[in-house]
Amino acid sequence: MVQLGLVGLGKMGYNMRERLRAAGHEVVGYDRNPDVTDVGTLADLVSTLDAPRIIWVMVPAGEATSQTVKEFSELLSEGDLLIDGGNSRYTDDKVNGDLLAAQGIGYIDAGVSGGVWGKDNGYGLMVGGAKADVERALPIFDALRPEGPREEGFSHAGPVGAGHFAKMVHNGIEYGVMQAYAEGFELLEAANVVEDVPAVIKGWQRGTVVRSWLLDLLVRALDEDPELDDLEGYVEDSGEGRWTLEEAINNAVPAPVISAALFARFASRQEDSAAMRAVAALRNQFGGHAVRKADE
Repeated sequence: MVQLGLVGLGKMGYNMRERLRAAGHEVVGYDRNPDVTDVGTLADLVSTLDAPRIIWVMVPAGEATSQTVKEFSELLSEGDLLIDGGNSRYTDDKVNGDLLAAQGIGYIDAGVSGGVWGKDNGYGLMVGGAKADVERALPIFDALRPEGPREEGFSHAGPVGAGHFAKMVHNGIEYGVMQAYAEGFELLEAANVVEDVPAVIKGWQRGTVVRSWLLDLLVRALDEDPELDDLEGYVEDSGEGRWTLEEAINNAVPAPVISAALFARFASRQEDSAAMRAVAALRNQFGGHAVRKADE
């Protein structure tokens, strides 16, 4: 049994607390939401845990994570360990790690995949940090990862920053895979050749080279709404796709699929694209192609 302080009990953090407790670990959670928190403040959380402590932070990337790490640098003691399990940019990890190291506090960055299904299915984990720190936290990682061989759901990717870098690339790949499924769905719908599009996509779940968990989730969505008419085609991005492309540029690695998937998300947010109005105007100018007026 390992004792853990868990900060951030949102969609993933809450389920992680439940999975860890089901595995027999003692988890003390903190969240600003009084309905789910176990303690009132971060200071209360630290005082509740026995030293040396392990704290897992699951808060939004950026300033929220930086501020939380800063607070813990003043609350924790030498020999304690902090794990950032949010979607932080890998370059932030060195800053956070150095801040804690100055106080003798260990730091691990953990990329976590699995979403809202992780409570039952387990979470894919990619971590960065010193070997001794990672080994110390292995009971926690083993409880969170899927059942089966450790190497199939967990990786010690390298030093501090490597875990979040791996998760960043993972999410960039995710963008491309989802976009490919989405475009295939649209083509099947538009061609008027296939009569039962959901049945075709469901048939891909076994024996085909495109089967995956994301495909299973698309099938689930189509079971609930066969033509996806209940949804608006507006898609946000949480940052990792942009960061992946920036790193691809920095390392001169071609990433056309990921870039196209990210730009497709940008396009989904434009009710009236100025760029496409310009394309329509140009086609009309050089070729006399028909245009559709705004009031049509």
